Amino acid sequence: MSRIGKQPVALPDGVTAEISGQTVAIKGPKDTKSFTFTDDVTLAVEDGQITVTPRGNSKRARQQWGMTRTVVANMVHGAKETFKKELEIRGVGYRAQVQGDILKLNLGLSHDVDFPIPDGITVTAAKPTELVVEGTNKQLVGEVAANIRDWRRPEPYKGKGIRYKDEYIFQKEGKKK
Repeated sequence: MSRIGKQPVALPDGVTAEISGQTVAIKGPKDTKSFTFTDDVTLAVEDGQITVTPRGNSKRARQQWGMTRTVVANMVHGAKETFKKELEIRGVGYRAQVQGDILKLNLGLSHDVDFPIPDGITVTAAKPTELVVEGTNKQLVGEVAANIRDWRRPEPYKGKGIRYKDEYIFQKEGKKK
């Protein structure tokens, strides 16, 4: 039994779900999303909840059970609220600024990095050393934050680079004389 899959997804006020064939459509105040699920699971909307059940006891059906429930739960959450990832930039001269739909990063490289912000994502830089990535698609928010972080990952000696807010970087001891 899947511990995640057997939990129903509650629909908050203002969010509706429609199932037609193998597609579920979620409508809410922030966004409208649709997801096509596999034949291995069955979705049902009843009493303001979405329940996911597997068809059969095959390994694939059990795998898709929990994954489909998680995707639907993220869509319901994204229809009501936005997902957020906060990034912190550490290093002398390292900074970021948003110009339209381009994020300009100065990370100590020989050139400035121009990172295009995809549709559906908003990136704000309240300070030159703090970034906030927001959107209604959890997967896309995480992917954009990871791609920004990949330009200069935190290094273990001084901790310089782009890190997630409250991320702990294990500091190594430098050379001894």
